[in-house]
Amino acid sequence: MSLASNALSEAHRRKAAETSFRDGEIMIQTEYFEDYVVGAQRVTAGRTITETDLVIHAGHTGDFFPHHVDAEFARQTSFGQRIAHGTMTFAIGIGLTASQINPVAFTYGYDKLRFPKPVFIGDTLRTRVTVKEKQEDPKRKGLGRVVEACEVLNQRDEVVLYCEHILLAEKRPAA
Repeated sequence: MSLASNALSEAHRRKAAETSFRDGEIMIQTEYFEDYVVGAQRVTAGRTITETDLVIHAGHTGDFFPHHVDAEFARQTSFGQRIAHGTMTFAIGIGLTASQINPVAFTYGYDKLRFPKPVFIGDTLRTRVTVKEKQEDPKRKGLGRVVEACEVLNQRDEVVLYCEHILLAEKRPAA
């Protein structure tokens, strides 16, 4: 591919990406570093946790601790019933945020992961994402870091998981 056609292809990709559209439930929305606004917030749809979720997650991870899979054992704990795996809560809570694709940003990592309340079978979770801060990336020219506070909430609006999602977002190209 020639340099000219490669540049044309890149320009076409950016133009297509800048046009928001819905494909099923996934929305593609281009947001450059400059477009993120500290304090901006979005909330995902909900998803109810089932016994099947716990069983499948235990099988995937090998985590068969009785707190998750043994109803009789769990009944004797301070929770009084089985609790969802923290790793499952993280996977589902963050997975709920995947309804929006930004083609000019990608995940750098997650910090400050905490599980302040347990998740039980039958709980319905949704995730509130708030832009917490943004700063220049010290290692990469042309990129900025965006930190999103992710709070996974149950049906009683209790925070059951908190973490900070770190994104690297491209800076807007010079005109």
